[in-house]
Amino acid sequence: MSEDITLTLEEAESLSLTVLQHNGYSQAHAEAITRSVLAAQRDECHSHGLYRLIGCVSTAQNGGVDTHALPEIIDQAPSVVRVDAHRGCSLLSFEMGKKQLVEKANQTGIAALAINNCFHFSALWPEVEALSSEGLVGIAMTPTHAFVAPAGGNAPLLGTNPIAFSWPRPGETPYTFDFATSVVARGEIELHKRAGKMIPDDWAMDDKGEPTTDPAAALAGAMRTFGGYKGSALSTMIALLAGPLIGDVLGHETQAANAEKTGKPFHGELIIALSPKVFLGEHAAHHLQHAEVLFDSILGQGARLPSQRRFIAREHSLRHGVTLPKALVDELKALTH
Repeated sequence: MSEDITLTLEEAESLSLTVLQHNGYSQAHAEAITRSVLAAQRDECHSHGLYRLIGCVSTAQNGGVDTHALPEIIDQAPSVVRVDAHRGCSLLSFEMGKKQLVEKANQTGIAALAINNCFHFSALWPEVEALSSEGLVGIAMTPTHAFVAPAGGNAPLLGTNPIAFSWPRPGETPYTFDFATSVVARGEIELHKRAGKMIPDDWAMDDKGEPTTDPAAALAGAMRTFGGYKGSALSTMIALLAGPLIGDVLGHETQAANAEKTGKPFHGELIIALSPKVFLGEHAAHHLQHAEVLFDSILGQGARLPSQRRFIAREHSLRHGVTLPKALVDELKALTH
């Protein structure tokens, strides 16, 4: 049985910053990345928590990210702000572009932030929740490298192509979801491989197009979309909106960073913010309260809202710290030497 270790949030933050800065990330990028992975770890989203630092270091070592890139903010249109990440991590670009996005949404009712030419690895829910904390409805999406076969196909073409949504709730945690359009996030398969565990046979195919329970074979083959053709269509929509619509590439035109330094891990992200106050004026509070009828009815049937478990985990972590496999902590500490 694997041994676990508990870190305080301060210890986890310090470890993340040390790993990143020791491996070449500027302070600004290290802090932005740490805020994201620490939020995921705090909420027990393990596949996007401190584990992701290993990929950040590997990508930097293989020339797949400019660790000191300064994002360039471009006021594109009354409802559009663009940020050229200049091959830096997307997280600093979002943080720098968020102010204009919020301002534009509060002026026009709906606004978009297009991040171009970025290295993206993170969960999307921290970004849409950053918008809902401002009283806005947030939507975010991004393509990934070609890991997923389209429904009816058997070879990688689409990305895991996640989408996230957050709705502000008066006096409550926001209604938030964030999911890959593949059956699971690729990180879940990677974690199964690290733990020596098999995966369900409906998650992925091997390189011959046959169902597999072997995570290594799945990573070498193709993942499946959730919901068959419906997930495949949604994944395609995300590829188009966060690709050609914002002047960026399709997921299958990118490649992960590699030791030969021939990878092309740069692509786009699209974040949309909608202002209930602009849409509804003086009636905004009434209609936001009306939305609570739906949430109460869902809970009234014994169902749960997306992210409920995450918010419970957050409260536990704030009191007791975060628990990770000791092997992972040791691997991260080794990256600081």
